Amino acid sequence: MSQPVLSAAVESLRSAGQTEAVHRLPATPDTCSWGSIDRDRPPVLTVRPGETIEIETLTHHAGDAPDLLMDEGTRAVWDGIAESDRGPGVHILTGPIAVEGAEAGDTIIVHIEATKPRLPYGSNCAANWGLLYDRMGKERITIYELAQASNGRFGSVATPMFGYDFTTRDLYDTPGCITDPDESAREPFSRQVRVPVRPHFGVIGVAPEASGVQSSVPPGVFGGNVDNWRFGTDATICYPSWVDGGNVYFGDPHFAQGDGEICGTAIEAPLTGRIRLGVAKDLKVTSPILETGYEWATHGFGETLDEAMKMAAEQMLDLLTIRGGLSLDDAYSLCSVAVDFGVTQVVDGVVGCHGLLTKSILA
Repeated sequence: MSQPVLSAAVESLRSAGQTEAVHRLPATPDTCSWGSIDRDRPPVLTVRPGETIEIETLTHHAGDAPDLLMDEGTRAVWDGIAESDRGPGVHILTGPIAVEGAEAGDTIIVHIEATKPRLPYGSNCAANWGLLYDRMGKERITIYELAQASNGRFGSVATPMFGYDFTTRDLYDTPGCITDPDESAREPFSRQVRVPVRPHFGVIGVAPEASGVQSSVPPGVFGGNVDNWRFGTDATICYPSWVDGGNVYFGDPHFAQGDGEICGTAIEAPLTGRIRLGVAKDLKVTSPILETGYEWATHGFGETLDEAMKMAAEQMLDLLTIRGGLSLDDAYSLCSVAVDFGVTQVVDGVVGCHGLLTKSILA
């Protein structure tokens, strides 16, 4: 049996050679929204399918170590978007970007060619929304430093620099909270560790089905805050489109994250992505589907892990039967013996699960 191909458009976008960037989308007060998504927001950029975009994304946790994580461009966004205009979510989102020819009912394709760091530092927040906050009884920030390769791209590891207990507010509940540097409060990590770098976007999504301003935090069938660390270099993600143009946005960049993201955040850090967008008329998806060079992933969301796991499994059954040519019985068996189901994140209100299928199984 041959490997199932999601769509000719997906394959074309993945296999196309890299080109010089024809569009550059910086993160500015005019190109960013803070904490909200809105299907009626007009696009800040419109591209033809397959064109390359260099897009800047910022982290809303830059204020955890402003001496390290805030450069001139970051401060311009902080100063240009008033605190009263931030919310109801927390993430700084760049976009939306419209794709020419895309219509409601089509599938939007996002291909990530490469990522590069904006700054060599990132923040992890053990927050009040973390899984074990009741046990920890406090919030704590840990700042990590990226070991960069000589060419300015990502190195393979990040190392902790210092940590401190968060006391700037009673709770970390204000988007963009800035904590003034205090060397006396910054404490060394318990021992030296080396964290594998997995640069990715915690948020990629399309304009949602519902009108009106909505929070940037919960993930859903439109994508959003999925927090899957596999959404990095060489990843291609398919999304259902509810508006003409699709209107794709990016944000919540991370240097590294583990499945679960249990303490509240990943290593939150700004990065720039080199991406291409496309549209598929022959493919219908109902939730984000990821393809890399060696695997596919389906996603599920719910109020409980049971709900999220069931949705991820149903999505995998659909992939294997509709796109893969398997009978339902055979797909169900394969899901149990070959698909790795896991917890994507448990800290975004709506929790997430994913199913991973290695392509070679169907070769």
